[in-house]
Order: sequence, then C-alpha cells, then structure tokens
Amino acid sequence: MKILGIGVDIIQNNRIKSSIKNHKFRNRIYSINELKLSISSKNKIEYFSKRFAAKEAFAKALGTGFRNDLNFKDIEIMNDKFGKPYYSKTKKMTQIIRKEFKVKNFNCFLSISDEKEYSTAFTIIQSI
Repeated sequence: MKILGIGVDIIQNNRIKSSIKNHKFRNRIYSINELKLSISSKNKIEYFSKRFAAKEAFAKALGTGFRNDLNFKDIEIMNDKFGKPYYSKTKKMTQIIRKEFKVKNFNCFLSISDEKEYSTAFTIIQSI
C-alpha cells in the first residue's frame, strides 16, 4: 500500500452561510444525496461547510484540483451508520484516480471537523 495523495482544507463557516442561501450554488456544489441528507441536519451551515472542505481536500489530494472535468458534485460525502464520513466512490472519481495515479484499486480516507467559526477536512488517497 502506498499513499498517493494527501489533502487538507479549512473554510470559514460564514462564507458558506451566505452561499447556501443560493439554490444555484447548492445545486452546483452538492450531490442530490447530500442535499437530501441535509434536511435532517440540525446545523445546516456546519453540514455544508464540512462537505465543502472535504471536496476541496479531495481535489488537493489528487494533486490536480478541479481539472480534468472534475466537478464538486462528482465528489460525494456520506456518513456510515455511526456517523463516520466517507467518500462515496463515484464513477468519475474512480476513473480520475485510476488515470491520474495509474492504479486499479484504491481507498480514500476522510476526517472532517468543525468549530464555531471554521470547518476542516483531511483526505488521504491510498493504493491497495
């Protein structure tokens, strides 16, 4: 196993607070599943901020950012039954990682956290 990429991002929650009021922004950045799950979230600002940071951290771990036809919606963050966040391996994510790193199998690890003013995310992409 080899670490292929590491990415980290931090965002000021107030930046997302004003942006999520715009439906076009939400629909451009977040997947349908993420938008559905946001309904049950008690703190929408932190919910969306953490996911935004996780998407940015993933793009940084790739080393390319949002290029090669990668969009925010292509990166989907879900939670397991215990609340642990993870990247849902979308078809486009898988294609880009395989092409960029020339690997067949990989894992993506994600840790996200927030405080009153900031949300942060840390990502590792690892070959299997």
